[in-house]
Amino acid sequence: MDSTKTRMVGVRVNKEQQIMLSKLQQKSKLTKSELLLKGLETLAEYSDLGQEQESMPSALQRLEKEAVHHLASLKRIRRKEVAIRDFLREIRQVDEIIDKHGCNPSMLIQILLDVQKQNHWLSKPALVWISERLKVPMTRIMQIASFYTMFSLEPQGRHTVQVCTGTACHVRGANELLARTESVLNLKPGETDQAMNFTLKTVNCLGCCALGPVMTLGGDYHSNPSVWELKKLVEEQE
Repeated sequence: MDSTKTRMVGVRVNKEQQIMLSKLQQKSKLTKSELLLKGLETLAEYSDLGQEQESMPSALQRLEKEAVHHLASLKRIRRKEVAIRDFLREIRQVDEIIDKHGCNPSMLIQILLDVQKQNHWLSKPALVWISERLKVPMTRIMQIASFYTMFSLEPQGRHTVQVCTGTACHVRGANELLARTESVLNLKPGETDQAMNFTLKTVNCLGCCALGPVMTLGGDYHSNPSVWELKKLVEEQE
């Protein structure tokens, strides 16, 4: 065996290492074997830590994923906050309409008309609140809201475009007028644009057969408007 080396707890050390161990032994008051074991334990712990450390690209990728996740969570929270604010604003508006009519159940249809005019449709929360305030069964309210064509249980645009397809208007070119209106609005009957500006509907009669074919926009009657006239009417409402 090399005279400059010796074995301690199964580990071979040279002369310089023995001198270093001796100095450490004097300071720590541990045996050389105990010192060597301590050193090996520390080395093992350091090695384990090094293995657990992730590279910089990996760390950045992980942080980016976490940031995207938190951003998505914040967006969901923000959408919920907006929805809650919109709900409260709608209920306050319904409350004002109900109070204006003295919270009188006999004014139910007029209250529904005012809510329809205000919000452009009758939402389920609005109807539930009306039922609660007026003490009118929800089934009764739904019967009325679904029976009359002036009420809508689906979101509507700010402006309703109605084209009459009744007999008098039909024989005078209602189909052509409807086709022009569909082209200008890029909508089919019953549809609403994404910006919630316009809703296109067909009706059986607008009560002015002599003007046929006729349509209404914003409550005004228009007799057989051309494409150019329709575009102008739409631009004025936007």
